[in-house]
Amino acid sequence: MPFGILEDKGLEQVPGTSCMNDQSDVPREYEQIPRALLKHATGRYSHVILVPQPSDSPNDPLNWPTWRKDMILLIVGFVAAVVGAFGPMLSPGFLIIAADLNIKVSTLGQSTAWLILTIGFSLFIMNPLAKVWGRRPVFIISIAVMFACSVWGAYAKNYSSFLASRVVAGFGMAPYEVLVQCTIGDLYFVHERATRIAAWNMFLLGGISGGSLISGYIIQDIGWKWTFGICAIFFGAFLPMVFFFVPETAYVRVPVERRLAVVNLQVSDSENPATKNGKEATNTSRMSAQISATNEQKDSYLKSLRFMTGKQYTTAPFWKILIRPVVVFWYPGVLWGFLIYGVTLTWIVVFSVVNAQIFGVAPYNFTPSQIGLISLSPLIMTVVGLMIAGPLNDFICLYLAKKNHGIYEPEFRLVLMFLVLILGVVGFFGFGATLHYKTHWIGPVLCFGIANMAMTFETGCVFGYIIDSYEDLSEEAFVAINARNLLTFGLTYFINDWVTNEGPLNVFNVLGSSFIGVVVLTIPLWIFGKEIRSAIARNEALTRFMKDD
Repeated sequence: MPFGILEDKGLEQVPGTSCMNDQSDVPREYEQIPRALLKHATGRYSHVILVPQPSDSPNDPLNWPTWRKDMILLIVGFVAAVVGAFGPMLSPGFLIIAADLNIKVSTLGQSTAWLILTIGFSLFIMNPLAKVWGRRPVFIISIAVMFACSVWGAYAKNYSSFLASRVVAGFGMAPYEVLVQCTIGDLYFVHERATRIAAWNMFLLGGISGGSLISGYIIQDIGWKWTFGICAIFFGAFLPMVFFFVPETAYVRVPVERRLAVVNLQVSDSENPATKNGKEATNTSRMSAQISATNEQKDSYLKSLRFMTGKQYTTAPFWKILIRPVVVFWYPGVLWGFLIYGVTLTWIVVFSVVNAQIFGVAPYNFTPSQIGLISLSPLIMTVVGLMIAGPLNDFICLYLAKKNHGIYEPEFRLVLMFLVLILGVVGFFGFGATLHYKTHWIGPVLCFGIANMAMTFETGCVFGYIIDSYEDLSEEAFVAINARNLLTFGLTYFINDWVTNEGPLNVFNVLGSSFIGVVVLTIPLWIFGKEIRSAIARNEALTRFMKDD
């Protein structure tokens, strides 16, 4: 029972559990793995066994050079930043925009809610498409949709047209809430993922915060419609960047157990006395083992520009892929991720929705640009948090794996949740209290930033745990987790009226209490997580349904 995690007796190899460190004291159940044949990381991580194991193909994304992987992440990260800004970018000017469109502030807030609802439902469509077509075509189509909707919003003449542009944009925003995390799983090994998840999170949360910061000045100086115009410029520039520099990252990889089994069988044959020349047979067997990689040519740059590769990334029927997220939603680990991520991010979205309502009137009386400047706090806190969270998460995982005789458990990702709890309590309860007692503006603004910092530590825990535990079902799991948009829709639809009627203290006391309630669920997941993963893997009917073949 390492560190309080209950051991499982049902399976020798529990999905998600892996041999990561080259150590002599690896437990008996892992001794049958021929570790000399396993590939290792390089440099200061040369003792780390690569998880997942890459194939020998030059077209396997795991084998691409790091600079190429990071360039892909950088591009889709920048797109995710603008996508993140697209939702709350109007919040600093809610009072002005509502007056211009001749609607109530609460009605304008509901337009954001409808946008979020569209994202929530469209995830269930985008995921099957990405499973069948691959990531690349979905990324390209989504940017084209965002460009068109940005132009549409800039020229909207009335609220109906404005609302329609926001709703349709939800279809373009959805992939960047799911597929970026999946792309990280495609490109990086376990010991690299938390840092990259933190980078993606910095882009997304930085876009949410920085977008409001910049849009406040845009709305005040050149008009709110230019927020859409500038987004159109960005998406117009990103479209060719994605087309020319983001190839397909989905890849069908033969399981390492099957690859090693072939090598072991052939090496055993070579050692048979009946074999004429053992050395010759051994060399022949190793060539045989890598024949597919030897014959596979590296794709040219022009070939990588194809809109679709034409490969089949799944053999499952479309209807099955469509309903898998509903099934995986009830996996305890995924349900935990939905509650943790959904509650925290929803509550943070609430900040941006109510900021104009709270800070645009007495005692603060902020202008739109000043309301936008409130986002400077979460932006700074996000950057600081992410500089710490990702590397620290990866370090803890490697450290605990070393202490655990070289065996890595996905539950090691959950250690930093205790920091999430502390930061979230200060952020949510502090925001409501400082507003209620009318403290200096720095009080609620600082609490806003601290709540965002909690999110930076949380995403590495949640998405790292899901990718490592259910790698083959990561897309379905992320769709299930991002169904939190339905929760966000419900709250943002009536939050402005709730704050008006009950006051910020009561509202954020409720939000803070529910936050504590879901975070403490991490404790049973830590204890029983491995047994849960084993129980799911031993359920034959469930396993058959969730597999492609």
